[in-house]
Amino acid sequence: MQAPSVGGVMLPRGNGQAVRLSRGASLTDFAEKINANPASLVAVMMNLGEMVTATQSVSDETLRLLADEMNYVLEIVSPEEEDRELLESFDIEFGEDEGGDEALLPRPPVVTVMGHVDHGKTRLLDAIRKTNVVAGEAGGITQHIGAYQVSSEVNGEDRRITFIDTPGHEAFTAMRARGAKSTDIAILVVAANDGVMPQTIEALNHAKAADVPIVVAVNKIDVEGADPTKVRGQLTEFGLVAEEYGGDTMFVDISAKQGLNIEALLEAVVLTADASLDLRANPEQDAQGIAIESHLDRGRGAVATVLVQRGTLRVGDTMVVGDAYGRVRAMLDDKGENVEEAGPSTPVLVLGLTNVPGAGDNFLVVDEDRTARQIAEKRAARERNANFARKGVRFSLENLDEALKAGLVQELNLIIKGDASGSVEALESSLLQLDVGEEVDIRVLHRGVGAVTESDINLATGSDAIVIGFNVRAAGRAEQMAEREGVDVRYYSVIYQAIEEIEAALKGMLKPEYEEVELGTAEIREIFRSSKLGNIAGVLVRSGEVKRNTKARLLRDGKVIAENLNISGLRRFKDDVTEIREGYEGGINLGNFNDIKIDDVIATYEMREKPRG
Repeated sequence: MQAPSVGGVMLPRGNGQAVRLSRGASLTDFAEKINANPASLVAVMMNLGEMVTATQSVSDETLRLLADEMNYVLEIVSPEEEDRELLESFDIEFGEDEGGDEALLPRPPVVTVMGHVDHGKTRLLDAIRKTNVVAGEAGGITQHIGAYQVSSEVNGEDRRITFIDTPGHEAFTAMRARGAKSTDIAILVVAANDGVMPQTIEALNHAKAADVPIVVAVNKIDVEGADPTKVRGQLTEFGLVAEEYGGDTMFVDISAKQGLNIEALLEAVVLTADASLDLRANPEQDAQGIAIESHLDRGRGAVATVLVQRGTLRVGDTMVVGDAYGRVRAMLDDKGENVEEAGPSTPVLVLGLTNVPGAGDNFLVVDEDRTARQIAEKRAARERNANFARKGVRFSLENLDEALKAGLVQELNLIIKGDASGSVEALESSLLQLDVGEEVDIRVLHRGVGAVTESDINLATGSDAIVIGFNVRAAGRAEQMAEREGVDVRYYSVIYQAIEEIEAALKGMLKPEYEEVELGTAEIREIFRSSKLGNIAGVLVRSGEVKRNTKARLLRDGKVIAENLNISGLRRFKDDVTEIREGYEGGINLGNFNDIKIDDVIATYEMREKPRG
């Protein structure tokens, strides 16, 4: 077959030759690989009925179409492979302990707690940590992940154990997949009164896939109807045979609520680690590890909880975490105290990064700031190109069913913003796992930490995506912009609700009865203390109008601090009024709620019935 000719110029034919390109590459990247003129490839794409510019990131399908036309075999390089090649170009080996066997020293085991929802994972972590993490969480769910370290005495020796604290619902495979890269042992929590449930099996399969030893904590032994023996029998069917039955899995009967046998469980973890794992690392090399959680802190900037896996991380080190980098300004341990260094298996909160990295991103220490910046910038460019390569058409959750039936859309594009990267990743993973048949694909175009911004709305406008805000709201003019452009922005504070609504929309079952209508926003300029009424917010109404006896929420740095508040009092100077309009000042009383600060925003809204159909 003759080589394709454009404008009389003969283009090279591949003859089955392989071309390696990263996800989101442009025609210019392709042209460089085959030593051709990018403009001629643009012309080839036009002949194929595709309008593509030379520098635009294009989808894998478009690149394959071009490669087939020119008889090349296209290989899309995976992000992991690309990252390994990137680090190799800087002479960095990630994931390897330096030095020989004599350089390796014992390190504490890293443990993840898994199990069915409501079987007591959070309460168990709570009992181990002796603090209450349930209070103040929406729906009682662990919304953020972190890590902490505890000590246990085993055979007269003080042994440390590191716990990774993951969100509560077992659908969050991203968390467990990330845990699998960093976890040595899994504790499987099973309630003695409920026995093995579907999510117990799912958690068990993930632990097995990650090839980590399992310790079973049979919880709620103090509850009526508890039958620990039945649990042992049920788990035998899944290959977990208790030691007392001749197997090699340690089962410990506990009550997280009463604090029974918690020490015995910690001892079982240490003994399992000693028996089946060689937990050693070189503490002398440059630190490497994984980011467990990250968020934007108002006073401290971008902060990340990292787990050191090898080497020792010190204050002053230059580190790269995903596409973020910076010099370690300070480190805090799990008790909030400053530390100067952190060795293998130690979790610390790091300050000094340029931006918020993703949960699960690897981190490494490099010699120079310049090297760190180059690695971070190349990673960020790769991620950006991959995002630009995805495209789609615009609609809302309500009309999604009609769009699907009419064949207008084959995929649901989502942009996810949340208050912490662990929650965002968990939500993304859960949504991507929804079983909605073959008619539609779910694609997450962008995910990030922080308020919904104008840039998110721009991306949604161009790619017809739905924006999900998890525990965050729209910042600045993003709300008005979304309304103007017709972008559907959904806000959630409980992950299950987001999953259920999107699944319902995809299955054509979403029938909204009420919708939230924003009435106005007011910025707190001053705070007045009243012995009778508590704190009164002196505000300037920024948009719309604030009405008495309407619902409100309090935002701090774009994050939702309190929901379901009531505008119980409204004043202009000394007069009680029913409303304050945009541009005017006044006083707002939020009833019994007094946790307000200057620069907070009070957003008021009401629920209006929405016609079905």
